[in-house]
Amino acid sequence: MLSRVRSLWRGLRWLLAGAVMAAFCLLRWGGNLLIASDSLPARADAAIVLQGSIVGQRVRLAGAMDLLRRGAADRVLLSVPKESYWGQSIPPLARAYIERNYGNDLAARVDFCETSEEVNSTMQEAQALLPCIREYHWQSIVLVTSNYHTRRAGILWRRAMKDDPAMQQLFVDGVADPEFQQPWWRHRQAAKTFVLETVKLTSSMLGG
Repeated sequence: MLSRVRSLWRGLRWLLAGAVMAAFCLLRWGGNLLIASDSLPARADAAIVLQGSIVGQRVRLAGAMDLLRRGAADRVLLSVPKESYWGQSIPPLARAYIERNYGNDLAARVDFCETSEEVNSTMQEAQALLPCIREYHWQSIVLVTSNYHTRRAGILWRRAMKDDPAMQQLFVDGVADPEFQQPWWRHRQAAKTFVLETVKLTSSMLGG
């Protein structure tokens, strides 16, 4: 009886040690599980800016405009809702913002793809944007999104594009997002983002 208790206690200690080690690894490297940026080509037909929060949208746009400025992308396609909460058309407001911050020359190389109010997920956004992309006959695109969103975006976009023979190359470029600071568990917003994105990534990997 005593040997059985000792064996059980030994097993519990190993289990506890494993749980502590797993928790440490999650806190130390967990944020990297969400990040999967690709090595970008010398040039792509277009950089596609995915929708996000106000802060996230600004850094994603800045990343795409940097690709445009460096000649790594010929055009930029900005995904935007059709109208704001107040009923205003988004593209004119967005173009004015881009002209003001990046100049008229770069702004002239930015296109817009409007999505309906029903679009509220990465997969739905991919399905809404693909017809716009096909209209331009682009064969190589770079998705520009927040770094924590790169792995899931890549999985879902490649799934959406698998039956599209016209699209030959897809790359994912992650930009640093102020709402996902590292280490993630020290910042309230980053912790919320990590938990939510981890659940969504797990669902996506399981086919959801």
